Amino acid sequence: MENKKTTWEVLSKINCNDKTEKKNGLTYLSWAWAWGIVKSNFPDANYKVINYDGKPFLFDEFLGYLVTTEVTINGETIPMNLPVMDGANKAMKAHPHTYKVKEYQNGKWTGKFIDKNVDAATMFDINTAIMRCLTKNLAMFGLGHYIYAGEDLPNVIESEVAKEDYTLKIANAKNEAELKAIYAEVKINKGLVALINSRYNELNNG
Repeated sequence: MENKKTTWEVLSKINCNDKTEKKNGLTYLSWAWAWGIVKSNFPDANYKVINYDGKPFLFDEFLGYLVTTEVTINGETIPMNLPVMDGANKAMKAHPHTYKVKEYQNGKWTGKFIDKNVDAATMFDINTAIMRCLTKNLAMFGLGHYIYAGEDLPNVIESEVAKEDYTLKIANAKNEAELKAIYAEVKINKGLVALINSRYNELNNG
């Protein structure tokens, strides 16, 4: 009898790289695509935005805003929090505020500090934070988890079954393009890369 894959096993193997964008050194995954992938694999999945006193955020005048989501997949519910932040990933508050950073000239610190401004949060900022929180929430189930872990690709080859599948794909590859596509998925596995190189030599010398 074939073992049913867990939620993590299904979602953590999905390559999300072409659905991301980089901003200020951080990688963001499209929430619409992420939720679509989850629903296509787990139709009964659902999420909700947590309200605090009837509002979709928790507010502290000194700390700023915090949003919370809860995702339920296969009967498992996991919550996630995220502060409302500006483009520089600084906490936004009800009123504009400033913070100090080192001043640099020609790559060297001048020994001085300068002020940076943070705008007051708007409903647009809060809504953006909620959807980013949802995406981060989905990562707790496996989807895009490798992005938050700072890795380039999902670990799709950790099991012996997966390795056997890729070994078969490599053996059946008919041209360089197919080998390149496989390489993009398994380049972190030296054993499979060696098989790809061997198959490449077979095709070119055959």
